[in-house]
Amino acid sequence: MNKKLLDILLCPESKMPLLYDKKVQELVCVQSGLAYPVRDGIPVLLVDQARKLSEDELQKHRKQ
Repeated sequence: MNKKLLDILLCPESKMPLLYDKKVQELVCVQSGLAYPVRDGIPVLLVDQARKLSEDELQKHRKQ
């Protein structure tokens, strides 16, 4: 994920910055608890396409 792009992207739900999880190709928002897919290098920032993060996943990302 391009660092400059990541710096300007915000979660459409919480309006907070996103974290990139390269392992699963998702942009994560700890505040809203949502993970947005990145398909073919393109972030899909649609709330209805996001998945809800588990409590374990949220804890992992909060530590980063």
